[in-house]
Amino acid sequence: MGSSLVLEKMPEFKADGYNGETGHYVNVSSEDFKNKWLVVCFYPADFTFVCPTEIAAMNAKYEEIRGMGVEVIAVSTDTKFSHKRFAETEPILKDLKLTILADPTGKMSRDFGVMIESEGIALRGRFLINPEGVVVAQEVQAPSVGRNVNEFIRQIQAWQHAYKTGEVCPANWRPGKKTLPVNTDVEQMTGKVGEYVTIEEILS
Repeated sequence: MGSSLVLEKMPEFKADGYNGETGHYVNVSSEDFKNKWLVVCFYPADFTFVCPTEIAAMNAKYEEIRGMGVEVIAVSTDTKFSHKRFAETEPILKDLKLTILADPTGKMSRDFGVMIESEGIALRGRFLINPEGVVVAQEVQAPSVGRNVNEFIRQIQAWQHAYKTGEVCPANWRPGKKTLPVNTDVEQMTGKVGEYVTIEEILS
């Protein structure tokens, strides 16, 4: 397994997959997402237990995320045929719209640093890539616990705001809350963050 990809260029990839929206197999490349926000979400395997809940949760928020100008692709080391069968038979995935990429050789999982070599599956790795192709956020964890899609949407909102304005976002930031305007007031802000935003505001 590799080190963090944060602030690195997203690894290039080409992969077959299954598009839940059309019900057809597709071929997807990193080039398809040039100049776009992208989420690449690895999961261990089809026909498991936590994985369908994560995919379903991301799928339920897919239109909201896509409305933010962000595309989402899921990836596991299963084949595209397994993905199709998985989507067709797992009840919680009956309204699947996401595209799930197949990585049976493990190349994409290795390039993103999430491959568990002893098991031939990927860790739960989620990567947010900005329009310049740079990984700005990475979350990787072991298979037993699923991730929080609502928290991830909050992170996307914060990263998009920071990317657009040059401001930085304090802990727990959500749209409408205070940012830290260090791009214009760095000298005044230094050592005085607590005068600008309180812990009560941060936790509210």
